[in-house]
Amino acid sequence: AAGAAGQADAAVPGLSLSGLSGRTIKRVFLFQNDNAVIPEAYSLDRMLDGVAEDAIREAFPPAALDLYELWMPDKKERRLCASLPVGAPLPAHWTAYPVRKLITALGKDGVDTRLAFLVRAAHIMQWRAVSVFCGVCGAKQGDSPEETARLCPACGHIEYPRISPAVIVAITNDEDQILLAHNRAFPDGMFSLIAGFNEAGETLEETVVRETFEETALVVRNIRYAASQPWPFPASLMTGWSARYESGAIRCDGVEIEEARWFSRDNLPALPGLGSIARRLINQWRSSPRQDS
Repeated sequence: AAGAAGQADAAVPGLSLSGLSGRTIKRVFLFQNDNAVIPEAYSLDRMLDGVAEDAIREAFPPAALDLYELWMPDKKERRLCASLPVGAPLPAHWTAYPVRKLITALGKDGVDTRLAFLVRAAHIMQWRAVSVFCGVCGAKQGDSPEETARLCPACGHIEYPRISPAVIVAITNDEDQILLAHNRAFPDGMFSLIAGFNEAGETLEETVVRETFEETALVVRNIRYAASQPWPFPASLMTGWSARYESGAIRCDGVEIEEARWFSRDNLPALPGLGSIARRLINQWRSSPRQDS
């Protein structure tokens, strides 16, 4: 989408953006894959404002960076975003910090504007890294001057940032318990909600039913939309739902889900961090009155 006052997000030829549109950009979001790259001395909160432009200019040659200008959500400020090739070595006293960990470390019950823009920047820069060549004719792509999109100079094909819709669902039963599962990719002892990607030709409600049955063999009803959250790990849009248990006995798929159990409010395991929609849905259940069947 275009930025403020007709200004579009845009690729830029060099690091210094002083004077463009009457503004000066002093902070840069720098990424490598799904990590934020920062000086080791930076605090986590300071990362939300980006790295000083001068520090990046001194540490990295501009030719090594993919540079892109993004507008802040309020359309009043911009940030220069930059990404390094995967595997490129970092200078001394610089470190790569996973954006996922940053969200859970600094997130509250929801994502504020500063953190939301970092998530947007991470998503866009990951997409740019995998959209260098046109998927239609194979030519090297350029950037649209009008919107956040790739524009192939050879065949004219336009490619927009990839967004994969997914569901995550808080399932409760008549005993006022919530279903939580341990995915094999989770840290030991941590449980979360059932989640999965939407498939072609499928409604999101159907995805909730299918994923729940595939992963736990349970049937659910009363499926209701709750909230959503951008989640660029990879380029997802997480849609949050609530549902009620209808029938079946828990039988884990053994592929993604190693264990699933019903938990009461006063006997919960280790949970996802506060910045995640999973924790938001769990907290909503914890603070809500008992639901009738």
